[in-house]
Amino acid sequence: MAQIFHRSANFLASFSLLGAVVLGGLALTGVLVVARSPYVTNERLSRNQPIQFSHKHHVGDEGIDCRYCHTSVESSAYAGIPPTKTCMNCHSVLFNNVGYLEPVRESYRTDQSIQWVKVHRLADYVYFNHSIHINKGIGCSSCHGSINQMPLVFQASPLTMSWCLDCHRNPQPNLRPKDQVFNMDWKAPADQEEAGKKLAADYKLRTTVELTSCSTCHR
Repeated sequence: MAQIFHRSANFLASFSLLGAVVLGGLALTGVLVVARSPYVTNERLSRNQPIQFSHKHHVGDEGIDCRYCHTSVESSAYAGIPPTKTCMNCHSVLFNNVGYLEPVRESYRTDQSIQWVKVHRLADYVYFNHSIHINKGIGCSSCHGSINQMPLVFQASPLTMSWCLDCHRNPQPNLRPKDQVFNMDWKAPADQEEAGKKLAADYKLRTTVELTSCSTCHR
């Protein structure tokens, strides 16, 4: 019986299979890279707000403590958005006639909340509690970056699952004394490895198994 396929068909078949595997690997790699890219995670993305508000001015220049506006950050899952009255504590006197603050004054007069645009967005199936992180020695800047230097707030971290797990697996490098949690200029000391271990014991951090359990963040 005559040979149906040329002998080169064996090479072509092998090359096609190898090519399919390589292309599949490249496609999977591409998907994973894109999924972790700022294009998808919104890292370094700022959002337009209804009012010009500069954390650099209020926090970095004027030294206003985070808790003055985010009053529930130490006791609640949510940091809290300040009511307009908090703004008016200062702006009833300071810059009380400038045009770009008219939405603040109108909000105060009408008792209608300012519609701030959320910058740090987690999926609905992710549970995050600000207070537990604050009370375990994780500083604001560990997640939010140097927000005291941001004229317009942007998402400084990817907020991906792998990014969170990196810290949950090894939180010691990010732990700081509780009186430094709101210090935006805090830098880890040279002995942070030892200091972190001591703070982890003092704060009674859960085991790595518990911190990386699915139910810790997905409830």
